[in-house]
Amino acid sequence: MKKIVLITIAAIAFCASGKAQKFALIDMEYILKNIPAYEMANEQLNQISKKWQVEVEKQFQDAQNMYKSYQSEVVFLSEDMKKKREDEIVAKEKAANDLKRKYFGQDGELYKKRESLMKPIQEEIYNAVKQVSEEKGYQMVMDRASSANIIFASPRIDISNEILAKLGYSK
Repeated sequence: MKKIVLITIAAIAFCASGKAQKFALIDMEYILKNIPAYEMANEQLNQISKKWQVEVEKQFQDAQNMYKSYQSEVVFLSEDMKKKREDEIVAKEKAANDLKRKYFGQDGELYKKRESLMKPIQEEIYNAVKQVSEEKGYQMVMDRASSANIIFASPRIDISNEILAKLGYSK
């Protein structure tokens, strides 16, 4: 019985403290789709990524072709020639993996390019969210696009269009 009373008191206290705060939601995907600079940056990243992917795939294909050639000629090669060709194939595969890592790795060229193109847009959005939340007195602004925990939220607390207006992209 004591546990039920304590849980009830804690729930009431939690609800009472929550009513004093103002919350808002934004939909980052919606905001980004309505910013032309984001769409252009995304298209530029896609083109660069495709170009680099073709280059990496060519390197791997060259290594694969070298291996197939080696397999067909292996019976005719001396031990020294076998070792030399195997080393060449391994070196070609390593070069292909290094190139892939250089372009698409954790701190690769694509990551750096994305960072340089997207960071200014994200900072601009963050500053607009901060200004709107300070003007309207919001204690917390959550992103509905990235939160799987939000099951339902009233459209009245979605300030995405206000953020777009603040950025100069009014809907």
